[in-house]
Amino acid sequence: MKTILNNNISRIAAAMLFSVTSLFAAPYEKGQKVDSFQAKDQHDQAFTFKPAETRFLLVTHDMDTGKKANAVLTTLGKDHLSNKKAVYLANIHGMPGIGRAFALPKMRKYAHRIILGDDAALIARFPVQAGKVSILKLRNSRVISIQYWSPGVDALDPLLK
Repeated sequence: MKTILNNNISRIAAAMLFSVTSLFAAPYEKGQKVDSFQAKDQHDQAFTFKPAETRFLLVTHDMDTGKKANAVLTTLGKDHLSNKKAVYLANIHGMPGIGRAFALPKMRKYAHRIILGDDAALIARFPVQAGKVSILKLRNSRVISIQYWSPGVDALDPLLK
């Protein structure tokens, strides 16, 4: 009886683990089609990501890298990203309420648009390198390359060509 119970518990645990991990698809790779998504920007305005209309998708995964990226993007001007058909997505998923209370008002001061990634499944789709901004270059809604930018260290524009 004890063995049957342990086997059932093991099966249930395995099924639950599979269900949770299947919610999060693997990060995008070269050649994959990028899905459209909806989110809000730092001004609480609705945004629909249209991969067919986007050449570059920049994704920050942590607050420190995001601050560095925002500093560089500020110097480049409000329209720099949109002129390059680039979208900037900042991961805010998991940011505690107190952190949001300070971070979001600061983000609203930036002239460039910041799309807020507040969905774990969405954020899980983007490859990560610690301390770097992931840049997915797109053509016809597909990833044609993945690069990583160290804001404040490396120039951005060579990566947006």
